[in-house]
Amino acid sequence: MQALREEIEAHNRRYYQHDEPIISDSEYDRLLVELQTLERRYREFAYPNSPTQRIGAPPSQAFAEVLHEVPMLSLENAFTDEAVNAFDLRIREKLERDQIEYVVEPKLDGLAVSLLYENGLLVRGATRGDGRSGEDVTHNVLTIADIPRRLAGSGFPERFEVRGEVFMPHAGFAALNERALANGEKLFVNPRNAAAGSLRQLDPAVTATRPLRFLCYGYGSFPERTLPDTLQQLMACFRQWGLPVSEHLQAVLGAEGCLSYYRRLLAGRHELPYDIDGVVYKVSRFDAQAEMGFVSRAPRWAIAHKFPAEEATTTVLAIDVQVGRTGALTPVARLRPVFVGGATVTNATLHNADEIRRKDIRIGDTVVVRRAGDVIPEVVKPILEKRPAAAREFIMPDRCPVCASVVEISGDEAIARCSAELSCPAQRREAILHFASRRAMDIDGLGEKLVDQLLESGRIATVADIYRLQADDVAGMERMGQKSAVNLINAIGKSRETTLARFLYALGIREVGEVTAANLARHLQTLENIMQAESDALQDFPDIGPTMAGHIATFFRQPHNREVIQALLDAGISWPEVEAPAGTASLLAGKTFVLTGTLESMTRDEARQRLQRLGAKVTGSVSAKTNYVIAGTDAGSKLDKALALGVPTLDETAFLGLLKGDVDQDL
Repeated sequence: MQALREEIEAHNRRYYQHDEPIISDSEYDRLLVELQTLERRYREFAYPNSPTQRIGAPPSQAFAEVLHEVPMLSLENAFTDEAVNAFDLRIREKLERDQIEYVVEPKLDGLAVSLLYENGLLVRGATRGDGRSGEDVTHNVLTIADIPRRLAGSGFPERFEVRGEVFMPHAGFAALNERALANGEKLFVNPRNAAAGSLRQLDPAVTATRPLRFLCYGYGSFPERTLPDTLQQLMACFRQWGLPVSEHLQAVLGAEGCLSYYRRLLAGRHELPYDIDGVVYKVSRFDAQAEMGFVSRAPRWAIAHKFPAEEATTTVLAIDVQVGRTGALTPVARLRPVFVGGATVTNATLHNADEIRRKDIRIGDTVVVRRAGDVIPEVVKPILEKRPAAAREFIMPDRCPVCASVVEISGDEAIARCSAELSCPAQRREAILHFASRRAMDIDGLGEKLVDQLLESGRIATVADIYRLQADDVAGMERMGQKSAVNLINAIGKSRETTLARFLYALGIREVGEVTAANLARHLQTLENIMQAESDALQDFPDIGPTMAGHIATFFRQPHNREVIQALLDAGISWPEVEAPAGTASLLAGKTFVLTGTLESMTRDEARQRLQRLGAKVTGSVSAKTNYVIAGTDAGSKLDKALALGVPTLDETAFLGLLKGDVDQDL
């Protein structure tokens, strides 16, 4: 018990004084519950100075001390529906009532503060500290836009104390860490730590730059003669006076009303713009609260119903590498099983090698793991104090662990990728679907379900195997009769006649879209020229920079990819010779067009393809860099924007003339 007390006190100091916890909330709750259980069982060893009898930690010496006129108590926790029903039963028995009205609201994961108003002016702000005394952070809370310096309206007491939570929304937290990363500063672990650290800055000017928010949840000292009958009435007064109150606060009846609210909020918690870790239930009437009274550290009339833990502590047993459908290599931590976020977690994403280095995660580390709803679990940070001497650093492989092809890492991103797009088993499903898509080889009928069946049955392994299929190979598959099978084989046969640009696009080379494929075909004219082109030479062509040129050159260097391409050519895929750029094509090369409205002579997709074959770029949005907007009937906002920016526009007649070569040399 003494060891537990010392451990909990150490964690309290880290959490409340230094804003640097080294264990998750759920782990802390487990320690506290264990100590509470032991103290109830062995009362002779339950000391008055136990952390179960106090809140938080003593205030920091860096701030002036504030003695709370009314202690800022914590709340008892409930982790099950049964505990909530028992809480409600105790209250009904004590008050001798059949049903109790509760005020319910989200339990924000932030920093509790006290605000003292005199004659409508904010005169003091303080942290909770250990519940009896806190830190004077008046100058800092004055920088928070949600907190009024002067109350609005009238009818407020001459002197009263508001209590609430300072927190940091998700968007603000992300922006804060982006700035820190750009400046080479230490990143915050989570919004709660960021909010606490921001509020407890010695320089209020620093606090003023942090995206802090505030919501009220109750009061401390308040003249009894002016106190309303219920908590929801008081919250309505706070709103009138300009104090922010949660929009999710409401009144419910009985335990079932509380639990119904809990289930709704649990299901929608990730849609909220800020972190919550549970729901708070409070008896609504103040006279009933007074009758229920308090225990040493918490009121008897309120309880916090905690959500399943979203963070937990465990050990990294190993780090494996998975290859995704697009070839991305993702390090995955194999964890000692831990229950977090309502599920047992054994794996967690580590994103990429840069992220592992930044967080300094090693094999053997004790780590904090987070799981938010259905989101893939991730490792938040290592606990350096628990790092074993034998902990090993992770090294990203330079060869794909699935097919042994070269691993590519672009200069502008941290993601490592397998370069064997066509043949790597981990990528082949997506490669096949892309190859067969309408704008690539246009194989009608070769959809996701059929591709999955063909792969599972072993009938195909690469895109080249498509051209070996016979009607009997697919006729017996799900949703495939003899007629459908014949139609598919006919579509495959038809796709053998294509264009070099379509074929290049169908290969699925990273970042090579239809425009780039058309440029390559037009300027290099043959597949052999393209396959032999060096990265430096490729950069001479429109819209091909160093990164894309590297992807193209690396793709064609891979033996696996060359084998598949040769098999496709052997299967009879062919295209007409590509003519060198001339005339209209030379005039349109590199120009940017936007299509809007309806064309009578062709679809917009056909118009896009015609422009791209002439070397033009076709984009979906109008900007100052757009050269022309082609406007059909019922053209909308894109035409309006083009006119506003002064971008030249062409109607359908002018567009058709452009395609026929009747063009203005000013193009």
